[in-house]
Amino acid sequence: MSASPRPAATTDAVSDARLSGNRTAFVTIVRKEIRRFMRIWVQTIVPPAVNAILYMLIFGGLIGSRISDMDGFRYLDYIVPGLIMMSVIINSYSNVSSSFFSAKMQNYVEEMLVAPISNVTILAGFVIGGVVRGLTVGLLVSFVALFFSDVVPVHPLITISVALLTSVMFALGGLINAVFAKTFDDISIVPNFVLTPLTYLGGVFYSITLLPEPWGTVSLFNPVLYMVNGFRYGILGASDIPILHSFIVILIFIAVLGSIAMTLLHRGIGIKS
Repeated sequence: MSASPRPAATTDAVSDARLSGNRTAFVTIVRKEIRRFMRIWVQTIVPPAVNAILYMLIFGGLIGSRISDMDGFRYLDYIVPGLIMMSVIINSYSNVSSSFFSAKMQNYVEEMLVAPISNVTILAGFVIGGVVRGLTVGLLVSFVALFFSDVVPVHPLITISVALLTSVMFALGGLINAVFAKTFDDISIVPNFVLTPLTYLGGVFYSITLLPEPWGTVSLFNPVLYMVNGFRYGILGASDIPILHSFIVILIFIAVLGSIAMTLLHRGIGIKS
């Protein structure tokens, strides 16, 4: 005899229970992530603002006063968008990489993977935590920049969109780094030897139109260039890269990194013992 079909009311109850469980798990993870970096705000929030002040004093105040306008803007005004984006990138990445690695080492990521919650919920919770930290630091650096520059976003929607999407992208990258990391030293390799060079060479302090060939063309293969210039377009209305290209590159990276992160969680690579 064939099994009788499950009543529709029972199916709906199960679906509602799963949805409620995933919602609760998501809120719990995000809340934990925010409390984690806010609890040690002196280490997580303040240093990027101090670094930004030093960059603005040295590059904007001392060196910038000896540099002519960059693309028609005062040099200090020109580098402000890049400094904000640099802080968003590094903090979004670092928050997820360190948090997920700690969770992996303490084995509660493995417990979440076997719990009745979806991997999408786990991924989204950690990513949103990284996004909140990245944007929080970005806002603080923007506030600090007001004491040195009087620029205001020309295109506010584009400014917010680029910052948000970039933060999501690097939060995903941080999670992938944490999955493969074996020690805490491993999660510092990418920020130190990949992210930092890419940000410094991504047009934060200069326009790529100043670069001789072939370096101008080589710079086009640096993904950070598109994010910095997209954000600069939102604030100043000027960019070395068409704004559409910036969005396309960011969205492609989000799709690729998101797919990789989901695959790693589904297979439990580097997580399940």
